[in-house]
Amino acid sequence: MFKIRKTKEEEPTAPGQGEIKKRSKVPGVMITQYVEEIPERMSTPDFTRKPIALTIQEGKLAIFRAIIIGEPTPSVTWIRNDGELDDPELYKITFDTSSGEHQLQIPDVSGDHTDTYKCLATNEYGRAVVTASLNVIEVGYKKTKPFMQFISGALFDRVEVEPKEEKKEIDERFWELLMSADKKEYESICFQYGVTDFRRMLTKLSEKKIEREEEQSKVVERLCNLKPIELRDDGGAEFELEMSLKDPSHKIFLFKDGVMIPFNADETEVKHGLKQVGKKFVFSINGVDPEDAGMYQVEVNGVKIFSTDLKMPNVDFLVKIQEVTALEREDAVFECVVSQPMTNLKWTMKNAPLEQGEKYDIEVSEDMLIHTLVVKDCKQLDKGIYAAAAGMNSCCAWLIVEADTDGTGKKKKFKLEMPETKGCSFDAAPSFTVPLKMHSSPEAYECYMTCAVTGNPKPSITWYRNNISLNTNTNYHITNTCGVCSMVILRVGSKDNGEYTIAAQNSLGRVECSTKLTVQGTPLD
Repeated sequence: MFKIRKTKEEEPTAPGQGEIKKRSKVPGVMITQYVEEIPERMSTPDFTRKPIALTIQEGKLAIFRAIIIGEPTPSVTWIRNDGELDDPELYKITFDTSSGEHQLQIPDVSGDHTDTYKCLATNEYGRAVVTASLNVIEVGYKKTKPFMQFISGALFDRVEVEPKEEKKEIDERFWELLMSADKKEYESICFQYGVTDFRRMLTKLSEKKIEREEEQSKVVERLCNLKPIELRDDGGAEFELEMSLKDPSHKIFLFKDGVMIPFNADETEVKHGLKQVGKKFVFSINGVDPEDAGMYQVEVNGVKIFSTDLKMPNVDFLVKIQEVTALEREDAVFECVVSQPMTNLKWTMKNAPLEQGEKYDIEVSEDMLIHTLVVKDCKQLDKGIYAAAAGMNSCCAWLIVEADTDGTGKKKKFKLEMPETKGCSFDAAPSFTVPLKMHSSPEAYECYMTCAVTGNPKPSITWYRNNISLNTNTNYHITNTCGVCSMVILRVGSKDNGEYTIAAQNSLGRVECSTKLTVQGTPLD
């Protein structure tokens, strides 16, 4: 049985006489400099993220986290005030090279773990020390692991118990996003991570939120109006929150996928910026590219405050908007077709966003593939470049407004015909311009399969699952609009596993394209 020895471990001593006390930018960190002058490019150890005090319920996992800097790279030591940390089953000391984070993990905490813990970082030029307390809330009598092993061995040493099948662990990012998301976003986040047991999810989420709010209450007085990250029309992205800090000197940190990233108050000159107006904080990312996708987190003195996920929709324009010429007081229509269903696009005119109203009608087809912008009652002020944006992709075209020379002032409806509906002057065998993609979907969700086909004469389309035609199966909603072929499974079940094939055929030939659908569910712990 492991026993904690009641001997206090001594801190390493400095290798010099003239010690100099320094102030860290992070409150609570004590720095001792060993030498009077430090060579160029060298530095004493310091913490950019210090371990914070924890209050944990008995039986939970306690984790102290620290990020340390210094040249040369400091050696890091964890100690506790009343005991030792030399049992690898009770204490795990780790270092993540990708994030630069040092951790002291204490699985299955008990009342014996209540103590003050220290993290020491040392190099030849100095030492940095920070302390953090651990308070354990005991929930009743609990037998120790060695005692249970003894009872188990004494009573059941002849019984063979089959090991339980391990449940697939849910990515911790799932919970981080849920705790910062609006309730209306829960379903889409569950779909993204393949979680289908909503009742258990809500129960566990409630427990995690209570723990998180207890941590946040140590550094913030008020937290509200959390707005997730969104792409801006100028090619950037931003998210915002309102927050009142308990101590104005507390440091705010920004992380992307667990790695701390620098930011600056001058948001127009750097990649990542922060603008504060009163209690409102707006974080921005300028010049967004695909590498910027990931989860962004805001922390205050090591406490997680807000998490949001920047995703780059993989959407292509199968048919782009075309130049439109309209007379004054006519309606002008821009139309485009996207490669996968989207509830809405971002329509802009001279970089100004357009919204549904008296001047504009914004329409979406039932299958959410065809998007239409109607500019009503055109005037000379309406001429210019219009754009439609879907994720990182966009297309644009001119609206030319001509004067009404006959003076009738009669309002006409102008309709732009889609390129696919125009007769072709030559014949062509069917071909796929956008093939089917692989799909993986949880049970009970909708699943879209979409591709684009060209050919003249217009090809006939047939869908198959495991070589059985689906065209007459009412469980599948099949459409073919302007060469964009889509099939929707309204409620995915285990029976929908298999290979799906679409065949396009006309008088000049036949072509096929296949994909596989994997139906899965992820149980909660």
